[in-house]
Amino acid sequence: MKHCVVIGGGVVGLTTAWALLERGQGVTLVERDGAVAQGASRANGGQLSYRYVSPLADAGVPLKALRWLLDPDGPLRFKPEASWAQWSWLIAFLRNCRGPVNRRTTERLLALGAYSQASFARLREGAQLGDAMALRAPGKLVVYRKPAEFARVAARVKGSASEQALSHDDCVALEPALSDTEATLAGGIFTPGEAVADCHAFCAALYARLCQHAGFRGRLATAVTGFAVDAAGAVRGVRTAAGELAADEVVLAAGLQSRALAATLGVRLPIYPLKGYSLTAPIGAVHRPPEVSVTDFERKILYARIGSDLRVAAMVDLVGDDESIDPGRLASLQRSVRATFPHAADFDRATPWAGLRPATPDSAPIVGGSGVPHLWLNVGHGPLGFTFSFATANIVAELVSGRASPLPLEGLSL
Repeated sequence: MKHCVVIGGGVVGLTTAWALLERGQGVTLVERDGAVAQGASRANGGQLSYRYVSPLADAGVPLKALRWLLDPDGPLRFKPEASWAQWSWLIAFLRNCRGPVNRRTTERLLALGAYSQASFARLREGAQLGDAMALRAPGKLVVYRKPAEFARVAARVKGSASEQALSHDDCVALEPALSDTEATLAGGIFTPGEAVADCHAFCAALYARLCQHAGFRGRLATAVTGFAVDAAGAVRGVRTAAGELAADEVVLAAGLQSRALAATLGVRLPIYPLKGYSLTAPIGAVHRPPEVSVTDFERKILYARIGSDLRVAAMVDLVGDDESIDPGRLASLQRSVRATFPHAADFDRATPWAGLRPATPDSAPIVGGSGVPHLWLNVGHGPLGFTFSFATANIVAELVSGRASPLPLEGLSL
């Protein structure tokens, strides 16, 4: 049995810890905050969208981005910085904005999504988490406002066994709450079986289950400051303010903080924060929330009922490491949700949130070896951390245990 240190107490780190324990390894999980899931896992969109995994980088995105920047309620904000991390990421992102590259990456992410769905089912059965996460599988409806955009996508899914192209009336029949929207929709693409859940509640339940395992130790409120390295340059543990923690293997799964930690060993991770916002609004007896998970394609806003709340999540702000909540962005989100689902929830009592999602230029997570002996990577999931975490956790756990990856690592390794 090896002893492993997992850095990071978000959904990626927690699922990695569980996967390692399942394979007979000992695990110490180290998290800088006093509780788990305080970063990007806190109040994200809650999507488990295993088939809706298209990378952000695509052929038409650069031109769309210019229009979004001119729109006060647009999904994108950009604040230029004198930062090599920002500009190198943007250059790499633009290189990925080509149709053939997008299609290759989409194929890889679809395979990763399918494996993650199966991995999640096994984890739920093995961990016996119950109903704490408010899991539902109502399917996902992506609605389109522009006829030309919808026609293009509808032609692509024609004949698909897993996606259905719906007219405006079909969308309203599927999700009656859409009858309240101010806009006339061109149509929508519905994917049955896609799920939503409370990521934070899932993380809390999984951490409680981990703490019951004899091979697990949790170290909360413990910031990792660096790595213990032997004379040959191999990682032998981590340094913290409370002292060193020895390890046979170390897995870096600390979200955006992974970038700075990896840099202490000369490893450059091509990840950059995509700042997102969400509102969590309580649903009362008088409200009519959408039951299906709905994504507004043009505005890049998703709406999902999670338990007794409506989660509204949106926006891609390239503003560096700024985690503050911008009142203007919240006001924009409020305007959009009130125009689309005015009777869905009590938006006057909505709880706001902003978080930094660590993304790679091609939207594929980085999984596997770091180039430094005994340091493993599970980073860069972007807005699909909840969706992909179950797959990447198992991939890393297999590699750490000396076995082959269950999926090809082409396009997913550093």
